[in-house]
Amino acid sequence: MSVSILKYQNLLLLRHSLILVPKTPLTRVTIKSSLITKSFSSSSSSDMVKAIRVHELGGPQVLKWEDVEIGEPKEGEVRVKNKAIGVNFIDVYFRKGVYNAPSKPFTPGMEAVGIVTAVGSGPTGIQVGDLVGYVGQPMGTYAEEQILPSNRVIPIPSSIEPAVAASILLKGMTAQFLIRSCFKVEPGHTILVHAAAGGVGSLLCQWANALGATVIGTVSNKEKAAQAKEDGCHHVILYKEEDFVARVKEITSGSGVEVVYDSVGKDTFEGSLACLKLRGYMVSFGQSSGTPDPVPLSSLASKAAFLTRPSLFQYVLTRDELLKAAGEVFANVVSGVLKVRVNHTYPLSEAAKAHEDLENRKTSGSVVLIP
Repeated sequence: MSVSILKYQNLLLLRHSLILVPKTPLTRVTIKSSLITKSFSSSSSSDMVKAIRVHELGGPQVLKWEDVEIGEPKEGEVRVKNKAIGVNFIDVYFRKGVYNAPSKPFTPGMEAVGIVTAVGSGPTGIQVGDLVGYVGQPMGTYAEEQILPSNRVIPIPSSIEPAVAASILLKGMTAQFLIRSCFKVEPGHTILVHAAAGGVGSLLCQWANALGATVIGTVSNKEKAAQAKEDGCHHVILYKEEDFVARVKEITSGSGVEVVYDSVGKDTFEGSLACLKLRGYMVSFGQSSGTPDPVPLSSLASKAAFLTRPSLFQYVLTRDELLKAAGEVFANVVSGVLKVRVNHTYPLSEAAKAHEDLENRKTSGSVVLIP
C-alpha cells in the first residue's frame, strides 16, 4: 500500500483532519459546465424534499420529479443535503428493470456528495457540516436530501471539489477493484478496454497506463478517440469502422490480451472472448448494449479462459474495504494519475434528459446532477 493511501486512512480516524494535501489543489480537473451551489443550514425546516421517483419501469420518461418525505436520522444514520450527484449506467439498468429495484416507487442513484445536516444517536465519527460521499446501498441519491447509514459514508478530502468527488466515487472505485483486485494489471500486460472514453473506461485507461500496461481502447467516434489517446490508450479502435477483433490480433501479433474489460455487453461479448490470449481474463462488468447471449462453458476451453461478472459491492463489503478503495482513488486523483472530466451537468429535475443523452452515447467523461 502506498504512503499516500496510508496517510489518507490515518487521517480518517480524526474527525477534523480530512485534508490529504496542502490547500492548493493538485488535481488535474476539467469542468466544462458552471455549477451553482445552494446554501444549506444545519437543520431542515421541512420534512418534504424534491426527488426523482420511478413508479414504472421504462425509458427516461418514467423519471418523475416529485415531493417525498424525509425524516430525521435514527441511530447509526446521518442526514445529508446533496451538492452533486453522479449519473451512471447502473441507474439506467435499475430504471429499465435489467437490475431489480427493492420495490416501486423508488428513487434511483448510487453516488452523491453532500453536507451532513443531522446525525443520529450512537457513535458515528461524523459531524454536522462534514462533506461526505456515498456509494451504493441503499440506492436513492437522486434527491435533494437523503438519510444514509453512517458506516457507508466516506469523508471527502477538502482538496477535491464536490462535483469531482461525485463523479469519481462510484466510477473510480469500480476502476480500482477491476484493475487492482478482480484482475491485477501489471507492467508488461496488454489490456483491452471497451467504451474507453466513458466514465469508467477513461479511468481504466489512465490507471492501467500509469501501471505500465499497453492499453487498447475501443470508441465510437473520432472525438472520443482523441480523448482515449489523451487518457493513455496506446491503440484506439473505432469499432464502427473497424473489426476490433482483427485489430487486436494485429496489434498483439496474434497473441491476444491478458484481460478484456467489457461494459458494453451483447454487441462486444463474443468478440471480447476472441481477443483473449491463453489463460486470459474476460471481465464483463456492464451491458450498455444489452445482456449478452448465454455462452456454453465449453467455449472457454480452447484458451482455458477465465470469465467473471463482478460488482463493486462484492469488493467493499466492510468499512475498511470501502475506505481503502476510496483512499486509493483519492490518492490517484490528488497525485494526477487520474484526470477527472465533469463534461456534462444537468439540474436534478432534468435527470430524464441526462439518461437520454447517456443512453444515446452523447456524453463522454462524467455526468453530474446538481440539486
